[in-house]
Amino acid sequence: MVGKIARHIKNGEDHQAYELANSNSTPMGRILTQAMEVKNQDRETLETVIVHSTAEEVRELSRYLQALATIGSIAPLLGLLGTVLGMIKAFMVIQEMGGKVNAAVLAGGIWEAMLTTALGLAVALPTMVAHSYLVSRVDKYEAQLHDGTVTFIKAIGKR
Repeated sequence: MVGKIARHIKNGEDHQAYELANSNSTPMGRILTQAMEVKNQDRETLETVIVHSTAEEVRELSRYLQALATIGSIAPLLGLLGTVLGMIKAFMVIQEMGGKVNAAVLAGGIWEAMLTTALGLAVALPTMVAHSYLVSRVDKYEAQLHDGTVTFIKAIGKR
């Protein structure tokens, strides 16, 4: 799409370039539509609009990444909390029985402690992997947006 818009601009077909950008509902289309609206103004204004539009699109792409990171960070802590509570439960049983306890009596608290740890890690590990993957995808897409806007600015400069 950026290549077609650049060709239209180089050929003096500004209306076709604007229509192509405006009809494309991707982040790049929205950025170039806004850039086309100010392309005849000074270069500083054009670059400001492009930078602002690109940052806005990247923010939109990244909007849920912080929540995913928070879930990945909190899950092991919740598992640890469950571990502590399970161990407290086990020690309470020991205290209630006057220190004369067999392993079967303690098993409930220890089982609870290990289960909550495992569940916390089971949530955290895939969540953090997904977060890392999505952050890298957003970074790659951001680089593509920057490349596209540079292509657009070069096309305007060659008129």
